[in-house]
Amino acid sequence: MVPHPPLIIPEIGRGEEKKIQDTIDAYHEVGRRIGALRPDTIVLISPHQIMYADYFHISPGKSGKGDFGQFRAGQVEMKVTYDTEFAENLGKLAEAGEIPAGTLGERDRRLDHGTMVPLYFVNPYWTGYKLVRVGLSGLALTMHYELGQRIKETAEVLGRNTVVIASGDLSHRLSAAGPYGYKEEGPEYDRRIMDVMGSGDFGKLLEFPEDFCEKAGECGHRSFTMMAGALDRTGVGAERLSYEGPFGVGYGICAYEICGKDLTRNLKDRYEEKEKRRIMERRAKEDAYVQLARRTIEEYVRTGRRIAVPEGLPKEMYENRAGVFVSIKKEGRLRGCIGTIQAVRGSIAEEIIENAVSASSKDPRFSPIEPKELDTLSISVDVLGDTEEIESSDQLDVRRYGVVVTKGYRRGLLLPNLDGVDTVEEQIAIAKQKAGIKEQEEVRLERFEVIRHF
Repeated sequence: MVPHPPLIIPEIGRGEEKKIQDTIDAYHEVGRRIGALRPDTIVLISPHQIMYADYFHISPGKSGKGDFGQFRAGQVEMKVTYDTEFAENLGKLAEAGEIPAGTLGERDRRLDHGTMVPLYFVNPYWTGYKLVRVGLSGLALTMHYELGQRIKETAEVLGRNTVVIASGDLSHRLSAAGPYGYKEEGPEYDRRIMDVMGSGDFGKLLEFPEDFCEKAGECGHRSFTMMAGALDRTGVGAERLSYEGPFGVGYGICAYEICGKDLTRNLKDRYEEKEKRRIMERRAKEDAYVQLARRTIEEYVRTGRRIAVPEGLPKEMYENRAGVFVSIKKEGRLRGCIGTIQAVRGSIAEEIIENAVSASSKDPRFSPIEPKELDTLSISVDVLGDTEEIESSDQLDVRRYGVVVTKGYRRGLLLPNLDGVDTVEEQIAIAKQKAGIKEQEEVRLERFEVIRHF
């Protein structure tokens, strides 16, 4: 586990790198250890490799090269030879496990700094390796862990002596003087992640809330999780080598040595069992609104059919009309959300059914939900009150009111009390973004209250 600050390269840092000397020293120790292992293959996981929302990119071809020109040090160049057999087999194993990964979609063949910084410290000690360069995705953490498992299987099938390097900085929000400002989640994230990674307690990686990671401005969490998957069911000797954060960004280095098999470290399986129990407990407490949305989603995903409005619902669901949003989450991450600002159907029940179908299959940000996901979903239903026009944002409350922004024919809505949205300014900015309205444009504001059903 290593960071990738460009300024650690002397030609870029020009003396500033001495402020992270502990990191430099730890990096050289990592390089020496890799040199002693003399790996056939290095699998390097980088957040700055090509990234897609729903696909893991593995660099194709026989070789790659890059330089630090974007950091005014173009003279520092690097060339690598790719392990094409490993990349090909990894893609096949991922496909067999229904993980969307492969060598398609190459947009930029140049090596990224998340790859080059680690290799800068490896190459003085060993150059007899071939590289496999793997990117991240917007998919769930468990999917990153699963791809790590496929990395392990590929190394075993091919008999490769393999080192996995998870490249990633920690929080970028440690200091008000830093480039990204300060949030209290920043130091808290770094403390927690260094405890987890320094002890090898990788199962906890899957439990970090999405909104917490986002507020912390972390860079490497998915990289670390994929590396953890490569050590699934493996005894691990963990060693924390260094941690620093003088520039407002956290840099942590940890090293791991395999200590034989340990079948009790089936960490993803344990996490998923825990999640299933949590979902089942939640399902037992769902009210009629959420039960109707869940029944609709399950029937539509399994059969492609919409259910009819069932009997036995509360009276108001048949008699009242309102705008409704159905939100679906998986492992704390949004998996689909579609709704209506005002009622367009004859009853709340009909509104829920239609929007539940759309949230599970028509949200353009996500692929349709698959049957195997149904037991892992958390669902909520928001019933919207009437909208009222307001004169200024002072009349908003991010916890109490949702907001509608309007500019001409463009209209955007954001619900209240959402994870990761802490200020009215953020609420309005996101609503504008959803509507395609520029941040500086003046808009008409409306507010509304909701009744949220879990």
